[in-house]
Amino acid sequence: MPTNRLLAKEEVAAYVNLLLEAASNEGGQKRVLEVRDQLGLVLSSYRGNADLREALNDPAYSPEQRGRLAANVFEGVDPLVNSVIAIMAERGNLGMLSAVVSSFEETSEEKLGVCVVDVTTVVALDDELRTVITEKLSKDLGKDVVLREHIDASILGGIIMSTHGKRIDASVASQLEHTRNVLTESNDGGEC
Repeated sequence: MPTNRLLAKEEVAAYVNLLLEAASNEGGQKRVLEVRDQLGLVLSSYRGNADLREALNDPAYSPEQRGRLAANVFEGVDPLVNSVIAIMAERGNLGMLSAVVSSFEETSEEKLGVCVVDVTTVVALDDELRTVITEKLSKDLGKDVVLREHIDASILGGIIMSTHGKRIDASVASQLEHTRNVLTESNDGGEC
């Protein structure tokens, strides 16, 4: 007899497989990575808005109303993602959204044979630097690498790279913070 946890895993897998197969059929790797990014945006919005979470999970609304509400709220996102989010809302499964996004990221990278790396810099990467970073990371990770580039002036310079919960922060801002911490640590009588 299946347990609730097993049923939840099966439902997550069903949503992931639906998204992955549809995106792959629509446009291969590029399309799968677009859907991956859109899922991340939806999850961020969902997590960041308590009123939205409450409304989309409110049992006072019919399943159809929850589905329409989700479709309207996420109207600007990718149509494939929007339709799956609406179905999840109808079925009362939005509590699984984090697991679906996480599983989609893992499964899509595995299926595509790539590793997606978030790279944050102060200015946009030029083609030469992009190639150097991609080749170095591919060699180190043993997989093809897809860069997701972000620009953030607050890091002041340098680079931040992250993938699968691992982060390399070689930004000027973090180096300055580290230096400040070292200089402000209490000294127990030794030399400065």
